[in-house]
Amino acid sequence: MTTRYVDVLIIGAGLSGIGTACQLTREKTGRSFAIIERRGNVGGTWDLFKYPGIRSDSDMLTFGFGFRPWIGTKVLADGPNIRRYIEDTAREYGVFDDIHFGRKAIRASYDSTTGLWTSEVVDERSGETEIWTSKFLVGATGYYDYDQGFQPDFPGAEDFTGQIVHPQHWPEDLDYQGKKVVVVGSGATAITLIPAMADDVEHITMLQRSPTYIMALPSDDPAAIAMRAARVPDKIAYRIGRARNIALQRASFQLSRTSPELAKKALLKQIKLQVGDKIDMKHFTPSYNPWDQRLCVVPNGDLFKVLQSGKADIVTDRIAKFTEKGILLESGQELEADIIVTATGLNVQIAGGAELVVDGVPVNTRESVLYKGVLMSGVPNAMIVLGYTNASWTLKADLAAQYFCRLLNAMRDGGYSQFSVRASADDFAETSVMGDDLTAGYIKRGDGVMPRQGRRAPWKVVNNYYRDRVSLGKDELLDGVLRFDTITAPARR
Repeated sequence: MTTRYVDVLIIGAGLSGIGTACQLTREKTGRSFAIIERRGNVGGTWDLFKYPGIRSDSDMLTFGFGFRPWIGTKVLADGPNIRRYIEDTAREYGVFDDIHFGRKAIRASYDSTTGLWTSEVVDERSGETEIWTSKFLVGATGYYDYDQGFQPDFPGAEDFTGQIVHPQHWPEDLDYQGKKVVVVGSGATAITLIPAMADDVEHITMLQRSPTYIMALPSDDPAAIAMRAARVPDKIAYRIGRARNIALQRASFQLSRTSPELAKKALLKQIKLQVGDKIDMKHFTPSYNPWDQRLCVVPNGDLFKVLQSGKADIVTDRIAKFTEKGILLESGQELEADIIVTATGLNVQIAGGAELVVDGVPVNTRESVLYKGVLMSGVPNAMIVLGYTNASWTLKADLAAQYFCRLLNAMRDGGYSQFSVRASADDFAETSVMGDDLTAGYIKRGDGVMPRQGRRAPWKVVNNYYRDRVSLGKDELLDGVLRFDTITAPARR
């Protein structure tokens, strides 16, 4: 059994893990670190998903790292280019060689007498178990299960003679040329698949139980094109565009919260202009208010174009059962299909499914609460990275990594060896940290494992970049809740 030591062990080599590692280097923390990554490549989500058209659902000026510009004029980027951007960032900042691939974290235990985390890690290629000890632990795996996407129990699924595919496990050899395809779902994955597959299939149908708010954006950012033509340096152009888009994101969300009817009217009007009179607006008119679920975006209205062309159609109905030939709807209509794609979402988990233990007691993440959205109550020397649900994930991941570096540098300068936060019973709310503002299925399913929302600062997660930038980047560290300690017992390696 191999035993290794680093100051900081990071679980996950996606946007959050690579961003944290780069910040540890940029902020000159002087801490050694390693990244444990289960897959064989960097990128996390962007290495896992291989379905046609895979792309970001946030603009790249805010989805990219704050410390390294995303170069280009595309508003949304495809999966392979995002994965390449993450890898290039890791190599540029010299952290790629600190990634240990093919390893799954099984259990991480903290001992307050030594101030050390002991993580049990399995090399899935060799089957060997490794023991990693570290002073600090960073959970940077996102919040969903990479092994299994969410698949409802569809009645009659075993009767269907065609192929059923979940986008999270897209077969590399899937042949859909000239086939009839039904995509079940109405979220970002479904609206990406429809235009991406339309040219190659006989026909493709998006089957949704209920509509989603969709916004068309230009494929290329006009402002970015103008700045490139004016030869504005990339870093300056990125900074300007990023600040603008953060402000636009926030304004859109605030408008939806303060004036939902106005926001709804504006969104439906732009969709009507895209689809014209040929397509019934009932397919694009949700029963909820904007941003009660995440807003979906389509570049150049590609979804609307394939619907208008007749290569694709959209059906709003409920599934009665799967049949031998396809799907029978509650309305009595049967959709014939050779392939059914179940774009039905994801399952939620924390820390990549690893068990967390503090002083011999397993941590129930559902019964915890997060300090400033990054530190877990009662779990010392650990950070969990959870991005925004109402804006680009990376905005919060950047702030979390910078804050973590502030903590480490303050501890180094003060001679401390442990940080911790502890909440009282009155600090816990009933809802999860993902809140009750969004009603998406994966958020409801995640209630069983996600930490609780807080009732007040610093435990209440506000999902507001401007407020978090101050709270995490500028406010005093020692605020009466965060505590630094010195552990006198010798730390074992």
